[in-house]
Amino acid sequence: MSEISASLVKQLREQTGAGMMECKKALVQANGNLDEAIVVLRKAGLASAAKKATRVTKQGTIVARSADAGQSGVLLEVNCESDFVARTDDFLALTAKLADTIATAPASIVGAADPVAALLSSALDGATVEDAIKATIAKLGENISVARYTRFKAAAGVVGSYIHPGAQLGVLIEIATPLADASGNAEIQELVKDVAMQIAAADPKFLGREDVTPDAIAKEKDIQKARVIAEGKPEKVAEKIVEGRMGKFYEEICLLEQPFIKEGSITVAELVKSKAKALGADVQISRYARFKVGETAPAEAAAE
Repeated sequence: MSEISASLVKQLREQTGAGMMECKKALVQANGNLDEAIVVLRKAGLASAAKKATRVTKQGTIVARSADAGQSGVLLEVNCESDFVARTDDFLALTAKLADTIATAPASIVGAADPVAALLSSALDGATVEDAIKATIAKLGENISVARYTRFKAAAGVVGSYIHPGAQLGVLIEIATPLADASGNAEIQELVKDVAMQIAAADPKFLGREDVTPDAIAKEKDIQKARVIAEGKPEKVAEKIVEGRMGKFYEEICLLEQPFIKEGSITVAELVKSKAKALGADVQISRYARFKVGETAPAEAAAE
């Protein structure tokens, strides 16, 4: 028969929840017949995992991993069904292995159009990541899924992280600086910690004002204009009032414009600038990621 297509493997996987390799083997055994392949999987005892794969995962943990002497880092969210399982040694061992795998994965996996799918098919312990997850599902009796992950690599500077107690919230941040051995510099490390905690607490949506999307700006201006008109202000001065109020909007959603949580009289941008001056070198926040367990879960699941 002709080679089993990737689309057919995907279709079987979606219908059964079995691993990609198991699906491909079943299709080969069934000569490409989808229904017969499902029977093959059921006979092999893999259909039970399919039932678990349909169950909602809105608990879990956030894991961070540092690599390359502090020049790269990983932030990962792995979900399960209950907080109890999220605290088990088996679940935590799995998440640690996944974080390690991502830290050393080829760029083609991390940068794939679907990075989670690429990760699931990558090698782990002589099988695949998906196989390892299936084995843990079978042992713990709960569905487990990789929700998302990201990896930063600094060309010049340092990548750091912060995991809030309880591991339900985590931050990954990249600081760019030409300083040698930035990962070992106490001042830079203090800045990484302070800014990461700022991101965790204040949840900025954008790094700087120039990063705010046109849609977000237009929506906020529309809201503020409606408020100004409702307050009885003349429409001819509404635009000026709106522009004045947009400053507060940027202060709330832009990391660099937020008041520093440890010293409210300065902004995060001013904190970074003062640190650069003290070190005698350029220091910039390049990017960040903030993960909170369950925030990417389907709306109907989150509402339960």
